[in-house]
Amino acid sequence: MELRDLLEKMVKEDSSDLHLKAGIPPVCRIHGRLETLEGPSLSPEDLKQIALQLMTKQQQEIFSRKKELDFSIGIPGLSRFRVNLYMQRGSVAVSMRSIPSSVKSIEELQLPSVLKELALKPRGLFLCTGTTGSGKSTTLAAMVEHINENLKSHIITIEDPIEFTFRDRKSIISQRELGTDTESFATALRYVLRQDPDVILIGEIRDQETMDVALKAADTGHLVLSTLHTMNATETINRIISFYPAHQQQHIRVLLAATLAGVICLRLLPQEDGKGRVPAAEVLISTPTIKEYLLDPVKTLLIQTAIEEGVTQYQMQTFDQSIMKLYTEGIIRLEDALTSVSNPDEFKLRLRGIQATSDRGWMGSREVAGSG
Repeated sequence: MELRDLLEKMVKEDSSDLHLKAGIPPVCRIHGRLETLEGPSLSPEDLKQIALQLMTKQQQEIFSRKKELDFSIGIPGLSRFRVNLYMQRGSVAVSMRSIPSSVKSIEELQLPSVLKELALKPRGLFLCTGTTGSGKSTTLAAMVEHINENLKSHIITIEDPIEFTFRDRKSIISQRELGTDTESFATALRYVLRQDPDVILIGEIRDQETMDVALKAADTGHLVLSTLHTMNATETINRIISFYPAHQQQHIRVLLAATLAGVICLRLLPQEDGKGRVPAAEVLISTPTIKEYLLDPVKTLLIQTAIEEGVTQYQMQTFDQSIMKLYTEGIIRLEDALTSVSNPDEFKLRLRGIQATSDRGWMGSREVAGSG
């Protein structure tokens, strides 16, 4: 089985992921759903040969030792792909994600336009969160490209692996990949502040050490962009604080209040026409009220309400407000909206025009929420 043929079919079908596993034919994820491709089942030997085609000699040695490996490849005339190799039941398995050859803009991705303002901030910490495959890397790439087109900055990215590749425009962009350009996130971050960056993109914050450097860099006048695997803005705040022991948590709250620029949380929903997916986005902007709530563990519970009420003035929005706009504009179906919102019963009431007196934030949601 020719790997290039599979990848060409993957790109043609607008598939996000390709899964190769012994005992079944190739499987693609198309618009969020797994689809089995026509063809014979793959054998362990097929998978071994495909893996060898993908890896360099050095990578083969690492995979032989660790039994799993992350890297990216470019196929001339086709696209770039993020590759994960792993072992299952004694044979090689392959997961590949397609990376668009060009970086889409914030408008093209239908993301909230406030991201343009956040991208051009001179300093602060901005986090993009969501589940795997929700568009975090694509969103940060769009923000980096917006900086690249508008500011003369030195942008350093630390990724595992490099996904999108950038051309220098107004900015200069140094992209560093774990295993190829640096030993680890910790090693790269130990030296990054000596490399004269204006903007630092950290592929993912995984531990306290990485969070420490991100907060320090944001506190010393840099814009830091990164991702976390969290489901909403409040959970993101709690996750950051949970990296630290109890005696340090109030200090981290103070640092967060001083440095956090914003958080966007993403979910991809099927479009009404079934021909793609569209992002629903919860957006937190660091306002004076949000800063106050960050400092107090009790008031942190009020962050969700502050987001809901900050639609018109600050361009914040909750997931439910974002989903409401997508539905009322005919972009998504009602059944998909109801399975994605936090409270389906309240959502139905709001659709019927029944609102509580505290629902001030919903008044302007149709005009502002989800705009991009």
